[in-house]
Amino acid sequence: MKTISAIINMLSEEEQHEFLLFQQKKNRRSDTKNELLFKQIARGNTTNLDVILYGKPAKNAYHALCKRLQDSLVDFIASKSFANETGEEMDILKKLLAARIFFEHKQYKIGFKTLAQAEKKALALDVYALLTEIYHTQLQYAHLNKSEALPELLKKCKENLHHFKQEQELNMIYATIKNTLQQPQKQPTTDVVQRTFDAFNIKIDASFTYKALFQVLNLTATSAMMASDYYSNLSFMEEVYSVVSAKKEPKEKHLYYHIEILHLMATAHFRNKNFQKSLDFVEKMHAEMTKKNNKYTQQFYNKWLVLKAVNLNYVGDFKTAIQLLKSGSEQSLDCSLALMMSLFQQQQFSEAYQILKTLHHSDVWYEKKMGWIWVLKKSMIEILLLVELDKLEVVLSRLRRFRKKFQKRLLELEETRVLTFVKLVTMYYENPKAVTTSDFSATVERSFEWIGKEREDIFVMSFYAWLKAKMEQRDLYQVTLELVAA
Repeated sequence: MKTISAIINMLSEEEQHEFLLFQQKKNRRSDTKNELLFKQIARGNTTNLDVILYGKPAKNAYHALCKRLQDSLVDFIASKSFANETGEEMDILKKLLAARIFFEHKQYKIGFKTLAQAEKKALALDVYALLTEIYHTQLQYAHLNKSEALPELLKKCKENLHHFKQEQELNMIYATIKNTLQQPQKQPTTDVVQRTFDAFNIKIDASFTYKALFQVLNLTATSAMMASDYYSNLSFMEEVYSVVSAKKEPKEKHLYYHIEILHLMATAHFRNKNFQKSLDFVEKMHAEMTKKNNKYTQQFYNKWLVLKAVNLNYVGDFKTAIQLLKSGSEQSLDCSLALMMSLFQQQQFSEAYQILKTLHHSDVWYEKKMGWIWVLKKSMIEILLLVELDKLEVVLSRLRRFRKKFQKRLLELEETRVLTFVKLVTMYYENPKAVTTSDFSATVERSFEWIGKEREDIFVMSFYAWLKAKMEQRDLYQVTLELVAA
């Protein structure tokens, strides 16, 4: 029942109506009750449904009906997704399926032509799983294809199998690393990453495709984010990037993954407060985006804009940073978050709060779309804004909600610094004058386990800068720049 309710809640009113039409076409009899069950659940009725539907208790029949309705809902969502999907990978899959239908009807010429189109597109995107299916179909009908020699086809199959195996191994490595980092005992991410690669006997060299190298960098960056440890992972990422730089294969052929790689490197250097190096990668990224008649400019523009803006903000050019972020805040949630932070650092609290009020979705929605760390940052900025704007009742309720929402997860990750910071914010709000005393300063020193300027995360430092500025009665932005200066 919970599963059916969850699926129905995903559907808009229009989609619910479409499902009923879909179900009516599937029903062979006019007395089936699946439509009635759907309507009852859609209205929020979930108790005693067997009695409502059958006029008497009928648990077995009711459970069988629920199973059929759930299967129909899954079929409907899959069919709708397939019909509406316009992505490049879906286009390849459609061509593959069409080719197989042509072969079944002995239309071999059009079948091979359609299959060749699918192969060309799949090769351009390095979609090895789909290429495996394409080559499987080509082998099945190879004896009927006079335009391609079998040895050449076998060679392509072997090369693709190598890449597919490599990609699958990277997926297994990623899953292993992610699982290890979620364990209670905290381990250095570099040790986890290196040990996992060694366990799978994987050596990263120029034989890796651009896609595979991107996957390695991406899983390393994800590991760094999960452990809040970008410092330890940077040297490994630079080693991988040196392999990218040494590859002789033309980068233009793999432009999408090259841009992704540059974005990851720019982000890693920013998080390590290497702002000029990050800006260098940002400019390289922009140069690649404009190639092939700006093929990827629109797709990567917001990522590029945010990275350029935040780097400029932390080297002192806050005016350009805010101008850039304002230009993209309506299209990008990351832009909105960065803009709020930049305005907050300039003590433009009311303007930052206006942006916060435009984020009207629930935290659950934002977590699904942006991840829980994004929601954590948003919640912390919200609390500080409410403190600065002196919204007493709202501050207290947000502090309670923050602890309820994040405390358990932060404790599991041993990220107690955030909870300590929120506790100190509460102390400040309850007694603002005490923040400048030596007692409060001593409390701050005892509360945090300092790991050094180089290793400390830039966002942790940025939030602490607010507290330090209050303690020293100095300008927030100036204190922030001093803290993050390399």
